Amino acid sequence: MSHAANRIWWRIAWRNMWRNRRRTLLTASALAFGFVASVLMIGYMHGMLEEMVSNGTGVATGQVRIHAEDYEPERSIHDTMGGREGLDVDALLAAVDAQEGVAGAAPRLYGGGLVSSGDETAGAVLMGVDPAREEAVSRFGASLTAGRMPGPGELVMGDGMAETVGAGVGDEVVLVAPAADGSTGNDLFTVSGIFSVGVGAFDDAYALLEMGSLAELMAMDSGRIHEVAVAVERIREPEATTAAIREAVSSVSPGLRTESWRVFLDQLYFIVEYANAVNLWVAAFIFGMAAFGVANAMLLATFERRREFAVARALGTSSGGIGRVVIYEGILLGLISLAAGVLLAAPLMIYIHNNPIDLSGSVGTYSFAGSAVRPLLTVEYSWRGPVVSGLALVATGIGAALIPAWRAVRVPPADALANR
Repeated sequence: MSHAANRIWWRIAWRNMWRNRRRTLLTASALAFGFVASVLMIGYMHGMLEEMVSNGTGVATGQVRIHAEDYEPERSIHDTMGGREGLDVDALLAAVDAQEGVAGAAPRLYGGGLVSSGDETAGAVLMGVDPAREEAVSRFGASLTAGRMPGPGELVMGDGMAETVGAGVGDEVVLVAPAADGSTGNDLFTVSGIFSVGVGAFDDAYALLEMGSLAELMAMDSGRIHEVAVAVERIREPEATTAAIREAVSSVSPGLRTESWRVFLDQLYFIVEYANAVNLWVAAFIFGMAAFGVANAMLLATFERRREFAVARALGTSSGGIGRVVIYEGILLGLISLAAGVLLAAPLMIYIHNNPIDLSGSVGTYSFAGSAVRPLLTVEYSWRGPVVSGLALVATGIGAALIPAWRAVRVPPADALANR
């Protein structure tokens, strides 16, 4: 078929669409609102997942972790990087910082002990940090409700622990912890700050100390650390940066394990992948329901034009030409609906992204898969939502036109002209 002939069929399809303007506008509106609903729903899912991943990795762990091969899962205080001799921490951090996509790296030292104030005692996960580096990796510093990050001889604790032991900023607490040489370390520390990250596992049980102070309490050399937590720029897609870090680390100290959050937060990764798969079904369900309405409208239009189709067939128009006109109408309807949907969805996405709807009056913050989820209705920009929804919308227009096209092709010209 020539290009000129094809243009004629498109013009006929466009003319036929507007013979009943009200029905066309109502049908296009239904598809357009289906597109908006699909884009917003997928955007909301992406926004929730982005926050879950950001909180799950940004609170403490970072998006990439480096530690000794045998450190996990027992997390023994003796299984430090580089063994009992330790390693050159500054050289390791410099190698990590030099990699493209790395936003920050912070060394960590871990231990366990008891924090006491007056007659109250609480078990604690002791975390030795470099306060200057920690700011780029975790949210402990940004989540301080009082005071500041710890210096030598100081301690920062979660608000849950502070409430349990009855301690506040400026108070002294007793810290008792097993040491690496088999002895028991104990000392007085001043509370320099209280944090609240919104995850009970941290707020109730974590105490942060300056790394040198914790190393001294646990009788460990300064070159011994348990892990390096790394923050990367592409939080949802950390694998390329992880591979670069792994290669750089192996040249400084072989035998270390470098893994992304997709490995050490496997439950969170499962939820993210599961939600991404669900998004496809969201679009399918929305436009699947819309397809019935579109097909019904096009069937009605086809029935009203039975005599027109019969005359066209009697004048020599092929059955393929009749079916092509109806299919083209479905395509045009889908494209018009898509254009209207984009015009509606774009400003809504931008507004909700910049002005999240606070649902804290109905539901509070909760912890899920190691991540704090805040009650904010927000959307995240993503190419997947609009593309999937747009393809589904156009496919709906075409799919809904197939049955009417088949019915139009099967109209017997003589019967239609005789009103039989």
